[in-house]
Amino acid sequence: MNQVTLKQFYALNAAAIEDAYDKPERQADLAAVRGKVAELLRGHKVLELACGTGYWTRVIAPTAASVHATDVNEEVLALARSRQQGGNVTFAQADAWDLPLSPGQYTAVFAGFWWSHVKREEQERFLAQLRAKLGKDVLLVLLDSVYVDGSSTVIARTDLEGNTYQFRLLASGERLEVLKNFPTDSFLRKKLATATKEIRIDRLEHYWLLTARLK
Repeated sequence: MNQVTLKQFYALNAAAIEDAYDKPERQADLAAVRGKVAELLRGHKVLELACGTGYWTRVIAPTAASVHATDVNEEVLALARSRQQGGNVTFAQADAWDLPLSPGQYTAVFAGFWWSHVKREEQERFLAQLRAKLGKDVLLVLLDSVYVDGSSTVIARTDLEGNTYQFRLLASGERLEVLKNFPTDSFLRKKLATATKEIRIDRLEHYWLLTARLK
């Protein structure tokens, strides 16, 4: 699985991205996580990575001082722009792996359901470039999925590095293999230890939420 295929999947599946939030068994966790994320980012100047169709942008905007929401796909950004209300949000097409240099511009960076799409062997490099572009002491907030039998898409295979993959079906009937990792708390702490400090993890049944400060 490479980033080109991942980008292709989200571009082709833009209209259905938010369907994952409709599952009845996830509603209690979603409500709790929405409240936690909104409170964590209250008053912050937020850079959002891989914003997709703007589901979490809409959660963050009412409490944040500002939100600059980015995504590599113009297809999903078009939907995000059409659904967003409020004057404190801006959108831009940007690759989370190739961000502009912006030290001091943001006080927080948020990535919802992005970390699971970063290969395990590339995660430390991703954090290093994030620190280099944004500067130290920026609040990092990561939100992602817990694997739950019967609710999550079945894992199709695991590679030699321990990355796991799922098959995702498009409306066209085409099936794509998508990288989707489900890290443990100990693995998260190990990967983030070099680049961050003050790591805190809140794990619910369906989601995990991590906060840290970039060193």
